[in-house]
Amino acid sequence: MPIRAAAVGSEIGPYEKAVTVRSSLAYAAGLGETADVYFDDAREGGVYAPPMMVIPLEWPASRDIRETPEFGATDEERRRVVHAAQDTQIHVPIRPGMSTRSFARLVAVRRIKPGTMTITRLILEADDGTHLATSYSSAIYRGIEIDGADNVEDEPPAWPEQTPADDWTETAVSIAREMPHVYTECADIWSPIHTERAVALAAGLPDIILHGTATLALGIKEIVANHLNDQPARLKRFSCRFTGMVIPGTDICVRHATAEGGALFEVINADGAKAISQGRALFGD
Repeated sequence: MPIRAAAVGSEIGPYEKAVTVRSSLAYAAGLGETADVYFDDAREGGVYAPPMMVIPLEWPASRDIRETPEFGATDEERRRVVHAAQDTQIHVPIRPGMSTRSFARLVAVRRIKPGTMTITRLILEADDGTHLATSYSSAIYRGIEIDGADNVEDEPPAWPEQTPADDWTETAVSIAREMPHVYTECADIWSPIHTERAVALAAGLPDIILHGTATLALGIKEIVANHLNDQPARLKRFSCRFTGMVIPGTDICVRHATAEGGALFEVINADGAKAISQGRALFGD
């Protein structure tokens, strides 16, 4: 069953989720993140959630927008989805004590060589209406057609030109065999291809794979630590393409460099392929 171009403009939400000290610390722990700014809730001024915590807060809306009757595609076809790209603007840093609401709107459906690409715009706000984050999540449905002409209502805003201002630095990171299980529970983002080897093999994968958002979070972790002196509130926007797999029990390399107004980064997997490519970050004061 094809994906319906007419589904562009369909919306879902709100999904309510509280950011507690427990959930914030758990998400940090799932990434092996123990910097005081995330992990010492007794510190003066309290803690911040890791910037990538916007992803689990958006996840229910992101997951369910493709389950609406307007979307089309069968259950089996929707399981073929691959997260292709993420572009997130952080308007207000996420902190424990916030009560959040997430909304999703399908804003683009277009044909590409592998099948169909969709773009979902995700809005995260506080319960008082304060705008916390805006994300554009791109997905590819391999081998699935579109019913109707390409339909594009909105796309991520343009990025400023960024070129490396210095040499690239490489940081090696070991991915524990159990990390997908830990991340699944700490982020509350579940798909069996990340934790159940039989399911992953049946899907044609070589093994369970680390969540793309976890790999991205490890890249952002290095950006904040090395380029922002562990000041996550200064990270204003990040984006990347998901272009490869990370197998648990292997090592990855996060490559990063200072660039105009921010930094550039990529993640190389154990086979030398780019698991994360075109990683970009913008900073504020």
